[in-house]
Amino acid sequence: MLYRPFGRTGEQVSALGFGAMRLPVVDGHRDRIDVPLATQMLHYAIENGVNYVDTAFPYHGAAFDAPGNSEPFLGKALAGGYRERVLLATKLPVWLTESRADMDRLLDGQLERLRTDHIDCYLLHGLNGKMWPKMAELGVAEFLEAAKADGRIRYAGFSYHDEAPAFAPIVDGYAWDFCQIQYNYMDVNFQAGAAGLAYAAEKGLAVIVMEPLKGGRLAGRAPADVQALWDTAPVARSHVEWALDFIWDDPRVSSLLSGMSDMEQVVENVELAGRGRVGLLSPEEHTLIGRVREAFRTRTAVDCTECRYCLPCPQKIEIPLVFLAVNNAALFEDLESERIGYDFGVKAGFTAPATACVECGQCEDACPQKIKIIEELAKAASILEE
Repeated sequence: MLYRPFGRTGEQVSALGFGAMRLPVVDGHRDRIDVPLATQMLHYAIENGVNYVDTAFPYHGAAFDAPGNSEPFLGKALAGGYRERVLLATKLPVWLTESRADMDRLLDGQLERLRTDHIDCYLLHGLNGKMWPKMAELGVAEFLEAAKADGRIRYAGFSYHDEAPAFAPIVDGYAWDFCQIQYNYMDVNFQAGAAGLAYAAEKGLAVIVMEPLKGGRLAGRAPADVQALWDTAPVARSHVEWALDFIWDDPRVSSLLSGMSDMEQVVENVELAGRGRVGLLSPEEHTLIGRVREAFRTRTAVDCTECRYCLPCPQKIEIPLVFLAVNNAALFEDLESERIGYDFGVKAGFTAPATACVECGQCEDACPQKIKIIEELAKAASILEE
């Protein structure tokens, strides 16, 4: 495993971080973690050098207004000496925070679920230009300083989901130790993007990258025209390797988070992280990645990363599942297969049909990608429902 400076903190963090949002589950139920397998995956990662583990209040839960099962899982799985070997990160659910007292209450609950007396890396979850002024007014800076002083947290940061202009004011609004941004070779100009990465690093913040595989979409089978571009590369790489190497090639990145769902992914990513150095890619290879980016952009129908922030839908539509079918049909030119899979999913009860949408807008308010979900569900219905 290779390690990188964690901003100005003096810590060294593994190039690969273990994300606990997409753990293996039982029978497709997101709130039922496959504990034996997930524990085996986590322990393998730590034993092979991963020292950054990330979770959040709602991960692996049924709703965003109640604690999920990811934090309690980690509390148990990190017992037996594993807790002391990692920087443990979780996040304050700012959407549930209406007072300074809420901040303390929520943090104390997370400490209890994680079975620890301190959280190494504590983030304000999903900050944006609207939420940051509210949190500042509620006294979040004083809360973070007090939590540092009494030892409940060590380092303070934020994860970001908004357009680029709102990023710098948040960076400048507090003496953050680190931030977490969405970044991959498709999203260089999305949200904080490359400009935000540069700004945060210039200010001395450690930068943790989330969605390096864009919700797994950059890891799967590529359409023929995209694969033809990859095949011109002088050095052959897997699709996962291209995506992760793009991140690791940048010296301003401290670590990238991978939300791994099976042991094969853990083994592969740990192996790749062992050679994830700055300077991996030549200028010609960066040019090739740019050509692949443009080829993909002409095909992608809905810019969904399957983060599941839009769920639960009151009408029981599995929105990411619907959009995955639409995107796969566009990317791989196989609409009939996607219609069959979608129809099976509806009949088996995995999702309500897209036509069940009543346009309540709850999903659009929650979507960090700012997708016009109501409009896209209508399009999906016209494509997938014969």
